[in-house]
Amino acid sequence: MLYLILLVVIVGCDQLLKYWITTNLALQQVQTLIPNLFSLTYLRNDGAAWSILQGKQLFFMLLTPIVILVLGYLLLKARRQHRIYALGLTFMIAGALGNFIDRLRLGYVVDMFQLDFINFPIFNLADSALTVGVILVFVYLIFFADEKG
Repeated sequence: MLYLILLVVIVGCDQLLKYWITTNLALQQVQTLIPNLFSLTYLRNDGAAWSILQGKQLFFMLLTPIVILVLGYLLLKARRQHRIYALGLTFMIAGALGNFIDRLRLGYVVDMFQLDFINFPIFNLADSALTVGVILVFVYLIFFADEKG
């Protein structure tokens, strides 16, 4: 139940933030939060991370539900195992679901976080959740996968 609550909170925060961005910033508008460090920039991304596979919405519409179902199945099997693994899967599902909702609703993904101190693609909360989830699963696989229960 904790994992379901966490998933709903992450997806809810992601969608609320995206709604706020789309209603308060013009497309490509930059709002500096911490000078030379961090800004909000409203972008529309119809690709994947770093805008790869740009314009391949049908591919993402077909692949994402399959990925969510597989991760959900793994989570159901793992929820009584190691917490780091289950948390990682939860974050990954939440991130995939957050961006999938955008694709269904808008036809693109809303991105907004810009790191001003390096040349890095603009991303969103769902992307961050996916990244945290992948890191947690890797930590589990590297350090804990051989443990029992």
